[in-house]
Amino acid sequence: MKAIKFLVLLFCLSITSAYAQQDTATLNTIINKTKRLNEEQPQEKVYLHFDKPYYAVADTIWFKAYVTTQGTIPSPLSKIVYVEVYNAVDSLVQTLKLPVKNSVAYGNIPLSMNSYKQGNYYVRAYTLWMLNFDADYFFSKNILIGEAIDKQLLTNISYTNTATEKAIKTTARIQFKDTSKKPLANKTVNWRMFHNYDVFSSGRGTTDANGYLMVTITSKPGDPIKKGTLVADVSVADKELASASFNIRQNDNGIDFQLFPEGGELIVGIPNQVGFKAVLPNGLGTDVKGNIFDEQNNEVGNFASSFAGIGSFFMTPEAGKSYKLKYTSKDGLSKTIDLPKAVEGITLQASNPTVADVISLRILASTTFFEANKEKSFYLVGQNSNNVAYGAQMSLKNQVITVKIPKQNFPSGIAQLTLFNEKSEPVSERLVFVLHKDAVNLTLKADLPAYKPRQKVKISLDTKSKGQPVAGDFSVSVTDESKVPSDENNETTILSSLLLTSDLKGYVEKPNYYFNKPDEKKLGELDKLMLTQGYRRFAYKEILAGNYPKIFLLPEQGISISGTLRDLTGMPIKKGSLRMMVTGKPISAQTITSNVGVFSFKDLVFPDSSQVVISARYNPNYNNLMIMLDGSPSAARGTNMHAPDEIENIDTAMASYLTNSQRQYRFMRTLKTVEIKGGAIKRPSHADHPALSGLSQIPDRFIDGARLEGCNVLLECVKMQVPSLTYDFQEQKFYITRDYNAGTRVPVAIFLNGMFVDVNAINTIGATDVESIEVFLNDPLGTVDRMHGTRGVLVINTKKIPKGEKISKQDFLDMLPKKYEVKYTPQGYSKEREFYAPKYAPNAPITNNDLRTTIYWNPKLVTDEKGNVSFEFNNADGKGNYRVVVEGIDKNGNVGRNVMRYVVK
Repeated sequence: MKAIKFLVLLFCLSITSAYAQQDTATLNTIINKTKRLNEEQPQEKVYLHFDKPYYAVADTIWFKAYVTTQGTIPSPLSKIVYVEVYNAVDSLVQTLKLPVKNSVAYGNIPLSMNSYKQGNYYVRAYTLWMLNFDADYFFSKNILIGEAIDKQLLTNISYTNTATEKAIKTTARIQFKDTSKKPLANKTVNWRMFHNYDVFSSGRGTTDANGYLMVTITSKPGDPIKKGTLVADVSVADKELASASFNIRQNDNGIDFQLFPEGGELIVGIPNQVGFKAVLPNGLGTDVKGNIFDEQNNEVGNFASSFAGIGSFFMTPEAGKSYKLKYTSKDGLSKTIDLPKAVEGITLQASNPTVADVISLRILASTTFFEANKEKSFYLVGQNSNNVAYGAQMSLKNQVITVKIPKQNFPSGIAQLTLFNEKSEPVSERLVFVLHKDAVNLTLKADLPAYKPRQKVKISLDTKSKGQPVAGDFSVSVTDESKVPSDENNETTILSSLLLTSDLKGYVEKPNYYFNKPDEKKLGELDKLMLTQGYRRFAYKEILAGNYPKIFLLPEQGISISGTLRDLTGMPIKKGSLRMMVTGKPISAQTITSNVGVFSFKDLVFPDSSQVVISARYNPNYNNLMIMLDGSPSAARGTNMHAPDEIENIDTAMASYLTNSQRQYRFMRTLKTVEIKGGAIKRPSHADHPALSGLSQIPDRFIDGARLEGCNVLLECVKMQVPSLTYDFQEQKFYITRDYNAGTRVPVAIFLNGMFVDVNAINTIGATDVESIEVFLNDPLGTVDRMHGTRGVLVINTKKIPKGEKISKQDFLDMLPKKYEVKYTPQGYSKEREFYAPKYAPNAPITNNDLRTTIYWNPKLVTDEKGNVSFEFNNADGKGNYRVVVEGIDKNGNVGRNVMRYVVK
């Protein structure tokens, strides 16, 4: 860790430089309390490097997880990382639990046809330690998944929103084509609009000669459709329907124009830089320009946005005057707003030229504030990821103070500079981005200038830090760019994630734009982003008052199972013996309970979906004992902070990729078209039970039991899979989400195989035994609601048990669950797989097509002390540019990335 710089600044001229003298007790207090926060609650980050930016159903997602602390230093804390996949409506699809070794983990996600369909998904990753802090700092990335196997329709949608009196009217224009790209003309389309997990409106129409259909939807007054789903069923042939779904977001087409005075406030009588951000309702920035006027309508300045609707302007407000700003968007929308009122005070201003090796700061005070606070002490503290890297004391002898801070004090990333008054109160703050271009440099070199299809390729990686060789841990992906085109500005990279977005709250548009061939212009735009983006990992006021965030979870060191052993009266059993076994595997452990009956099996290693047995039968009178397991902490359901990046017209965006996937997976399509004749097997449903006969034949939401594959705790999976219901932890009941949000507290009725049960019964059955889950938001006849005082019904149907043979009474008793023994399926480690890369001999005969999109994936690329490593692989059949991406961290915690292309002719 770099030494903290302590400076005492005295000023003799109106503008002067700082020089060192001695530290003070007040400055030490600020620094030490911040240092304590970092020592007791170090921040962890997770970054995932994926093999490519998007996928098709039946593909496998390959990734490597990097776990860091203190910014980008490999973390020694957590030994487990969690990776979750969510769909566009924030329903959890899959969770992985991965072991972390040497601060990295390796994972893969097969995109099975049962669990995934075409749509927008996002991946979230975190450690258990990170649950102590804000979920905004979890790793998150959008993943686009297309469909090539079951594809029946190609669609394209565009829609506009028009504000009416107290409502919003959406007019959608949808084109339908078959898989040969022929428009589906004169076809009947039945459509349904879902809002708040209920059918909001529906209708029927016929496509025109070019396959287009117009759909109009008007919201209820004051209740726009923020996250709706439009489902369209097209009659493609006699008695054959094909379905497509579209996300609909209603808004008033307005612009959210936000102002951010540098340092926090607009100060009277001094030049102020004011950052601004113009954001559309979809979350994306938009170009604007405009002017600033005083109260006499005199123009005092003008401005124009640069990248992503972000920009800044300078003005010197006069005391007692008010100012207005008028902006005009590129679409011609104009609006006038009031500027914040200027106040007497002091502010922090920064200049961060890329060519300089220092951050230049100016501390400016208004005349009245200066006269009232002359000679008083102020303190300047700079930190990065809770590590204090700079501290200085100054006496306010002049209205303008200049400070130059060497950039070498800070690692690459966001530096937070805060000015405190003599009462240790933060009065001004500025974020500055520091980028050390020589921190780590990665050089890729191919052994030939060009290659042929299937030819062996050898690439060497040379790693240097500040010109010296350095060892590091890296991952490499090679893709066929003709099949996998990408927008590098919109990618999530190790640079944009660990150095930028992991420390910022909220959405950042195209974060890798600032790191993709950075120049003076881009880094200047990055400085404007620092003016306008939120940064609040902690609040200085709380820290200096001694109010540190509460910690309730420690870093995981491995899988653990804990609980309490009690007798049937509830009294804990001390010194009790317990044995843990994994069914079908040579894994076992023993432990003894504490004086209060608590036991814990630590550092366990077993694969996911394993059955674990914990038994107390080795104790005297074991028939009178019972085991009570502790629950496992888990993150709250996620929401997609990158929703503005969602792609609506996936068929168009992934056209080249999906065309290749259709050829690649054609054998799967052939298998699916095989017709097997025979009697249909009736599946269990609510209709089998008289008590539920009054419900609709079609549930509002149906979840096939196959979607619960890999689920360990059924109740947790139900909570994630059914967003139309909200679970109240205190009441331990489900409620219809829209009613719960409106304040209504009438619980949902739960039925298990036709029997009315409470929520605890859900965890008495395993996820593998579930045939289906049905959700009914309405009870048309009211038979269930009136009888049980409920609203809505949750039905769980288990698989039918095959008819068996008669058994003895003892055999039956042996089948009953035993209180002294627990059998359950906790989440274990996901299986690690090796990426398959075929090897071809020179001039070997070609017997099949090689249609790979990911040509090579290696997450275990480790350079030696000389900074060198090489890898080799064979090309596929595709010709054109192949893209090589290497990312990783050197042993000193410097992050690096390099992209190289080579040609296959």
